[in-house]
Amino acid sequence: MIFELTIQVRVKDINEGIRWYQTLLNKPPDFIPHAGIAEWEIIPGCWLQVAEGDPAEGSGPLRLGVPDIAFERERLVRDLHIENFKIYSREEVPVKWGTFADPWGNLLGFFEYLDKTEEKERIKTLSGNQPPSYSNARTLKEKEPNF
Repeated sequence: MIFELTIQVRVKDINEGIRWYQTLLNKPPDFIPHAGIAEWEIIPGCWLQVAEGDPAEGSGPLRLGVPDIAFERERLVRDLHIENFKIYSREEVPVKWGTFADPWGNLLGFFEYLDKTEEKERIKTLSGNQPPSYSNARTLKEKEPNF
């Protein structure tokens, strides 16, 4: 049984990394277990760990859901001087998305649900206020393979 998730990105300088990710996430780290590591709980049970070290090439992007991607892009351009952050959409995809890199080359991004009713339902589910809805997906039974 999987019950939690930790995603790690590496930065060359942990103090600079903490400042940068604190601005990105709009909050200080939730946990600093020891020198060289800082952690943020993004949503319950989902942790972003920033570790001092050599960044991994070709990983990512780690995309985070936000209610207003254009607002977040403007904030990051202003506060973190992000230069290459375009927002994309496709008719058949239910979200808008964009990807950018941190100063160490880690690929990050945001996405925004186009259907705000679906977004609100998703937030309710993730906050524990209601069971998951499968209205836009096959039911669990339909997903199970036939043996």
